[in-house]
Amino acid sequence: MSKSRILIDSERFQITIERLCHQLIEDFDDLDKVCLIGIQPKGVFVSDRIRERLVHILGEQKFHYGKMDITFYRDDFRRRNKPLNPSKTEIGFIVEGKQVILVDDVLYTGRTVRAALTALDHFGRPASVKLLALIDRRFNRQIPIRSDYIGMTVDALDQAYVKVEWKHNEGEDKVLLFADKNDIPLDDN
Repeated sequence: MSKSRILIDSERFQITIERLCHQLIEDFDDLDKVCLIGIQPKGVFVSDRIRERLVHILGEQKFHYGKMDITFYRDDFRRRNKPLNPSKTEIGFIVEGKQVILVDDVLYTGRTVRAALTALDHFGRPASVKLLALIDRRFNRQIPIRSDYIGMTVDALDQAYVKVEWKHNEGEDKVLLFADKNDIPLDDN
């Protein structure tokens, strides 16, 4: 049996997504100039949910939406023992002069976001880039990156692991905290 604690249950998960959507609507008067880009693979689960709720709230999609793979932009991609399994980048627009919102599930060291910023350069020069993270782990940041939109802030020690579970994968939306990465069930690693 795994030793985990529920940080966000299913009900609070939905409230958190809703709050993040309303923050975006409040901050951007004109969503026509906004690009919502999910960082593959896990950030896309968050961005898909945000996109779905925004369309429901606004009645139509007034913003650009894309998914970006950062596998070969990471500074550690050559250090992996397992073969890399990149995801597909699906960005059918130029970000030049637009407001970009990068979306990820967990902000931890900052390395994934740094890689996403590098990859974003191939799609133009945005007017601004903001970060939306469902979970912001404040401790152990290695790169000076912060999230502009945060679902929940978690203060956990380095050996701890935050896992986001999704209804379409695990049967329920929730966020779990494991005291140690070794406590995660083997099929989840």
